[in-house]
Formats: sequence, C-alpha cells, structure tokens
Amino acid sequence: MFKKLFVSSVSACFEFVNKNPYYSPKAYTVYLDGKPFGEERETNVFSVFGLKPDTVYTVTTSADNCKITFKTQTETEVLNVKALGAKADGVSDDTYYVQMAIDRCPDGGRVELDEGTYLVRPIVLKSGITLEIKKGAVLLGDTREESYPYVPARIYKGGREEILASWEGEPFDCHQSFISAYGQKNIKVIGEGVINGNADNSSWWATPKGRKVARPRLVFLNKCKNVVFHGVTCKNSASWNLHPFFSQNLRFYGLQVQNPYTGPNTDGLDPESCDKVDIIGCKFSVGDDCCAIKAGKLYMGKTYKTPANNHTLRNNLFENGHGAIVLGSEMSGGVKNLSVSQCVFKHTDRGLRIKTRRGRGKDGIIDGVVFENIKMINVITPLVINMYYYCDPDGHTEFVWSRDKSNRVDEGTPYLGRFLFRDIDCTDCECMAGYFDGLVEQPVKEITLENVRFSFKEDAKPFVPAMLEHVRQYCKEGLYVDNVESLVLKNVTFEGVAGEKIIRKNCGSVTEN
Repeated sequence: MFKKLFVSSVSACFEFVNKNPYYSPKAYTVYLDGKPFGEERETNVFSVFGLKPDTVYTVTTSADNCKITFKTQTETEVLNVKALGAKADGVSDDTYYVQMAIDRCPDGGRVELDEGTYLVRPIVLKSGITLEIKKGAVLLGDTREESYPYVPARIYKGGREEILASWEGEPFDCHQSFISAYGQKNIKVIGEGVINGNADNSSWWATPKGRKVARPRLVFLNKCKNVVFHGVTCKNSASWNLHPFFSQNLRFYGLQVQNPYTGPNTDGLDPESCDKVDIIGCKFSVGDDCCAIKAGKLYMGKTYKTPANNHTLRNNLFENGHGAIVLGSEMSGGVKNLSVSQCVFKHTDRGLRIKTRRGRGKDGIIDGVVFENIKMINVITPLVINMYYYCDPDGHTEFVWSRDKSNRVDEGTPYLGRFLFRDIDCTDCECMAGYFDGLVEQPVKEITLENVRFSFKEDAKPFVPAMLEHVRQYCKEGLYVDNVESLVLKNVTFEGVAGEKIIRKNCGSVTEN
C-alpha cells in the first residue's frame, strides 16, 4: 500500500509503506484516473505533476490494489512569467519579470515558469505563494559575483540582534543567496524543472576559502515556516545547496540535488537549528556532505539554545559525497528526535557520520539517535563518530586533538549519548567498518549495533577513516572503539576483514551476542 505525503494545486506526492530502502520491491506503473501516468517507476516515493487546481483525482499503481482519491488545492491566481515579458532564452536578464511575478502574486496564487531558461540574479520569495518550475524550465543563476549583493551578518532592532547571514555555524557576512526568504511562511516550490546556480561557469569554486564575504547558498530560508520543496532539481550551487536556518515545519519531497564531487563545500541539504524537517524520497550527489543536520557553533548554541529537533529522513538515496547523513560538526545547540530509515548510500567516503570537537559547548548534546534499515554500497567507512574533528581556524591545535587525561569537562565540552545502528547492510567497504572516537574527558555513552553486516572489497585501498589529527590510514579493518563507555554488538558480522574485527582502546564494557 502507499500513502499520500503532499498535495498542492498542481502536484501530489505519495510513498509506499514497506521496509525496503529507497527502491520498491519491483518496478510499477502509476495510474491517474485509470490511465497510465508517466514512465515505469522503481522508487518507494513517486509524484504526479501537471494537475489542475481544485480537482478530484484517483491514483492507483500496478504494484498493489491500493487506491487513493484526493483533491488538489484551490488557488487565487496564476501568473505566467513569459506572459509578463520574460524571454526565457538563457541570454536575456529575466530577473525583473520573475521577481515582479512573485511580488504581484496574491496569497494562494501560483507563479508559473514554462519551458525555457530564465537567466536571473538573486530571487526573493514571499509568503503564501507557489513557485512552479515546470518540466523543461531552468532558473539559471547569473555568474557575476557582483550580481549577488552583500548581506550583513547581523542587524539590531530595538537593541535586539537579528541574524541575517551565516557561514558554517556563525554569524558571517554573505553574498545574497540565489533564492532566499526571510521571515516568510506558507511557501511552495514545486515542479519537474531545475534551479541551477551556474557556479560551474563562475569564479565561486575557484576561490572558495579566505573570503571576507561568504559564498551564496543556492537556497537560504531564514526564520521561515511551512515551506515545501517538491520535485525540483537543485544543482551547481556556489556553496551549500539548501540551507534552512532557524525555520519550522519544512518538507522536502522527491528532490534531486546535484553538484560535482569537486565542487567545494557544496553540501546537499543542511537544516540548521530547525524544528520539524521531513526529507523524504530525495536523491543527492554532491561535493561535500549530502545531508548535514546542524545547530550552530558555540555563540549560536549558547545564545539561542535552539536544537535541530524532530527531523525525519526516509527513503532517500545519497551518492558521491564526503558523508551521506551527517550530524555536525556545527551542533552547539544540540540534536534531538532524529529518525533516519530506509535510505541507500552509494560511493560516499563515509556513511552515517557524527562529528564534533572541544569547544562546541555543553548545550551540544546528541542523544537517543536511531539509524535503521540502511543499505550501503561501496561506502569507504560506513560508521563514524568523531569528537576530534579538525575544523575551524584552531582545528589542528593541541586543544582539539589532545588525548591528555588531565582534560576536564567544562562549558565547552559537547556530549554524545546513545546511538543505535540497526538493520544495516554494508557491502564493498574499504577502509574499516566503523570508527568511534570519544573525548578522553567525555566518552561516548553507548553505541549499539544490531543486525549489521560488513563486507569488504577484495581490492580495497587504504584510507583515513575520519578527519582528525594523528590518525593513520586503515584498510579492511573492523571497528575502532576509543573512549566509549559501552559497546553492544548484536548479530554483527564481518566478511573479508584483513585486520582486527574490534580495535579496542579505553573502552568500557563490550557486549557481544
């Protein structure tokens, strides 16, 4: 059977209810009102586009006897950007027409981009509208850096600080993002078209570091509520692709997020200090972490105490990134109520990756996290927990990497509690099965692996399992466990391990059954 996830005025999204990671048990055809709709599908999440507003439809599939009848939403007005004067030829500047359509669109209305390439400078969204990027339509970013205005890190209203721009967990002056919204609500961005930041044809990637004004994101949502992205392809961002920031009730369904592996800091989707985020049925292939759950660095965590809360990641495909699903390293506000299930990882450096370090603060608490029903294929190191991550200007100093037992828990010490990795199958690993490295003064509380299988490539190559100082390369090793209070292994198997199955250092209890 399948269930309804989302309905707009012109689209809908559905999800099969099963235990298969990402892919359905067999290919199937979708029927809309009894007629085949689109090509044969193979994923657990499917969508239908090109619907009419305020209309009743019935969806069935060849996979089962389930039938869902739904009604599309009503809308107040449709503004076609070409009808307003946009050329959509990929050469003319269509910024005025796209932004005018958004600004003129009434609450409950839809801005429509037909087939064509709309070359634009940064676009700002507003409350109550739907932006539909239809199949064959491309929203293409201007390549000139001067087209992306400076946004100050903070302003003050009545003596109160307002954060307008952020870079890697701290207030920082930024170039305006390609698409942005501040303090808006009830926004939908839908369709089968493309949001292309065009950074591959610009200078953003050539000089990624040392900038006084940080590179723009493809999409930046600051203090927004009730936002849905459905179906669109996001690609070639100057830095992070989608960056929700202190926002609530966000849903990402059926997206494709694409950046070349060589694109620096081109994370896929990084919700930071957000509440209630659903990421379902999406496909990622990027140049850094595919999806990173964040909650700011020390200043943001200590000042605003806003955790990443109540996130659901399900039925997603993660490819060709540094990490597939990552927690941190900016996690000073904490991470809680996170559910990750039914995902497939392919060809990432690391799979489930938790990273932090001294200085993240006592509010940096991650606890009670469950990752389950995951399939990993050719992930170099499937599981990583690293509390010595060498980020930030002082990342390579003794303060971060010290193993001195005289270190004490203080205001800057983060806490990692209990983690459950369950029903996970890892094939063609290379470096090692897992690398778990807690702080000397604050060990990881408990790590449980249940029904987990690791198998290694015959021609595996040596690799560094985690990003920290003084760690060597490994090849075809098992689990490295250091400064972990409790390790519980239930039905954990290793195939093709050349070294030790468990490399144990400064570890409390180890339970195997």
